[in-house]
Amino acid sequence: MPTRLTDEPPAHLQLEESASFDRHIIHYIQRAAATGLYEIRGLGAKRRVPHFDDLVFLGASLSRYPLEGYREKCSSETVLGTRFAKRPVKLDIPITIAGMSFGALSANVKEALGRAATEMGTSTTTGDGGMTAEERRSSKTLVYQCLPSRYGFNPDDLRKADAIEVVIGQGAKPGGGGMLLGQKVSPRVAAMRTLPEGVDQRSASRHPDWTGPDDLAIKIKELREITDWQTPIYVKVGATRVFHDVKLAVHAGADVVVVDGMQGGTAATQWAFIEHVGIPSLAAVRQAVDALEDLNKKEEVQLIVSGGIRTGADVAKALALGADAVSIGQGVLVALGCNSNSYVQDGEQVSAAADYHKLGTAAGFCHHCQTGQCPVGVTTQDPILEQRLQPAVGARRVRNYLKTLNMELTMIARACGKQDVHHLEREDLVALTIEAAAIAGVPLAGTTWIPGRN
Repeated sequence: MPTRLTDEPPAHLQLEESASFDRHIIHYIQRAAATGLYEIRGLGAKRRVPHFDDLVFLGASLSRYPLEGYREKCSSETVLGTRFAKRPVKLDIPITIAGMSFGALSANVKEALGRAATEMGTSTTTGDGGMTAEERRSSKTLVYQCLPSRYGFNPDDLRKADAIEVVIGQGAKPGGGGMLLGQKVSPRVAAMRTLPEGVDQRSASRHPDWTGPDDLAIKIKELREITDWQTPIYVKVGATRVFHDVKLAVHAGADVVVVDGMQGGTAATQWAFIEHVGIPSLAAVRQAVDALEDLNKKEEVQLIVSGGIRTGADVAKALALGADAVSIGQGVLVALGCNSNSYVQDGEQVSAAADYHKLGTAAGFCHHCQTGQCPVGVTTQDPILEQRLQPAVGARRVRNYLKTLNMELTMIARACGKQDVHHLEREDLVALTIEAAAIAGVPLAGTTWIPGRN
């Protein structure tokens, strides 16, 4: 019998979707065709990649004895920059706050991060655009970034810093420069960066005064001279050719190497960068450790891993794989209230649903950092919106988050029989997938097999 025109098509046709041309790719093509523009957004990669979730710990039982959590201490003290600096950075926890600029974030947020880091005995980091007075006042330990753009770069501020981070690349956009769209270039941001107000800012993708590792060595020596060799020098790379990049950073004289995986966030960059350039943090940490061990510098040069670190378990796994510390950006933003349904105003919870709706999104799905219209006052320069995040409230939330991470970290370390979180080792881990076992260089669970190695 012929089908009537008014009949609904069969369900299997209605729901069938192409693997190559699914609804997301169709939307991408249609948007590109309509506008001739690429998409810019914030935060990090959304695609599923091999991650720390694909690893699990082998807790102690009979072959090893666990530590009693309420009676036996597990240290989390961390020292960074012991190679050449006269004054290494000493932290209470191996969890640091990543570089996020004033411009990308509000001044209130930068102050909140400084307060939280100080209360937890750890460090926070400046970012593109320079150091704010609020940030320096609130931060006991502050890392000053030297980026390709040199926006807001000030030698006097550099001397005030407790460490210097030379940024070669970022995990969300290795090989690409930063962006700050005009709606976030407020009068204060413009003045700090010597830019016109309200005009899109695009940072350089490489430093203006060097083209390779030999020039980087000269720059590091300049930075050491200006700080009288007191201050540790970090070198940060986006995770791509990690093995070689780490070796070159060490040869150039870095005290600490920071490797940022592709899950790392950003305030704004091209979608194609976020999703299709760089390698996952899980792969990056293994290659970085291999490079340090190949140079026999593992005990001399410290390694910080960032990009997609969310939980105390993630921190523990990064340390077990060979990192000395981790750095967290997106997790800290979420702790502040990013993607929350509400914000605090005059001690009361106020719904942000209407503001998310204006952006065409909802809490839990928002990645619109680039717009400057953050409903909860985190990634904004709007004088009204930024008041939705007060420094005291933000500091309390971030402090609680970092405290929780460190408690989880020490709990796992004790369960593995360790008196120090830095005693966690690769032997404490196994992988749940062949892919993760090969990438991380640990055995597949229930076997002694490391794919590609034995």
